[in-house]
Amino acid sequence: MSEHYYTQRPTVKHDVNVAQEELRGRKYTFLTDAGVFSKKGVDYGSKHLIETMQLKEDAKVLDVGCGYGPIGLSAAAMCPKGHVTMVDINERAIELSTENARRNGITNVSILQSDLLEQVKEQRYDVVLTNPPIRAGKEVVHRIFTDAYDCLVDGGAIWVVIQKKQGAPSAMKKLESIYSEVVEVSKDKGYKILKATK
Repeated sequence: MSEHYYTQRPTVKHDVNVAQEELRGRKYTFLTDAGVFSKKGVDYGSKHLIETMQLKEDAKVLDVGCGYGPIGLSAAAMCPKGHVTMVDINERAIELSTENARRNGITNVSILQSDLLEQVKEQRYDVVLTNPPIRAGKEVVHRIFTDAYDCLVDGGAIWVVIQKKQGAPSAMKKLESIYSEVVEVSKDKGYKILKATK
């Protein structure tokens, strides 16, 4: 089986790339590399989530499966009085996110290597954000939904971007079985943004 981005230590040869992006009106420079998700630049699903998500300026936010950091760093820029924790199993993604936070002058973040929410189980967040690792399988994606529920404050919400053809209907069902309210906030080019409130 070929290695993919849901790998603790990618062994694929480095292929460093610099991506310039504008997200929510702010310009970013992202260092990317082989062995992480969407290395050529921020993928459409993540951009759609970034443009759609609503965060209070003092929110405590968790980005699950942060990759090289576009969602979490955008969230941190939106929450100048808040704090964003970014987690990923992939150590290369963690190194890149850390460097990208530095490059973009974003300091209100903590970046941790974690298998899903393993390292943050005791923490509580207002918002969880995820562009889940679809290739890791439905069981992993659904575990993010379940574990996020336990990490959210009452009234907190998880925002998920998922493609219709990559399991949006089953994701919606799973979220509805856990959360008190699930809404489809937006859909575009086959990508749905789901918000599930505890």
